[in-house]
Amino acid sequence: MLPAAERMVSSVVAKVIVFCAALMPLIWLVSDVVVGRIGPDPGQEITERLGIAAFQLLLVTLLITPLKKMTGWPGWLRHRRMLGLFAFFYAVLHVFAFLQLILGWGDLWATFTRRPYIALGAVAFLLMIPLALTSTKAMMKRMGRRWKPIHRLIYLSALFAWLHFLWQARSDVTEMVMYGLLLMALLFTRAYWFGVSSLVPLRKSGV
Repeated sequence: MLPAAERMVSSVVAKVIVFCAALMPLIWLVSDVVVGRIGPDPGQEITERLGIAAFQLLLVTLLITPLKKMTGWPGWLRHRRMLGLFAFFYAVLHVFAFLQLILGWGDLWATFTRRPYIALGAVAFLLMIPLALTSTKAMMKRMGRRWKPIHRLIYLSALFAWLHFLWQARSDVTEMVMYGLLLMALLFTRAYWFGVSSLVPLRKSGV
């Protein structure tokens, strides 16, 4: 077993690596914008890439518990909060990019009614807000057992986010189908291990 000092250093290094990895989609995006590799529709490209980054990080966050159970290493859990907050960070950027670069800041209601997939994305984003607001250690301690039921909203958020991207996919839906299969596998795995009730948001249970 590693000495306490080495474990601390190892933990810090791992967190730095995860932080840098989670920041890479934004770095690549900024780099492409600076050098002009962003394509013929910059607003659409920026918005889509930020949204996909948010969705990918949601999936990685959901992957943490299976990794912990399969490997028996609890260290995976140390990175779940950071990954979840990064997912929210990219989702915020995605929403602002959509409003600023594509839609504008007016006539939101007409946009929702004409393009329902945007409403699905809005629901996914709204479900992430309570997760981000209650992710601090102080909030976890304050909420006690109420924390886990609220954080099961992540399953609904991921599902709505997937439907959002699938619905707006144009001719090629292969990527979204693959993401959907991964999401379904994660949800079925959790249901198999912990019961279907462990997927139900706001419902009290032991997991």
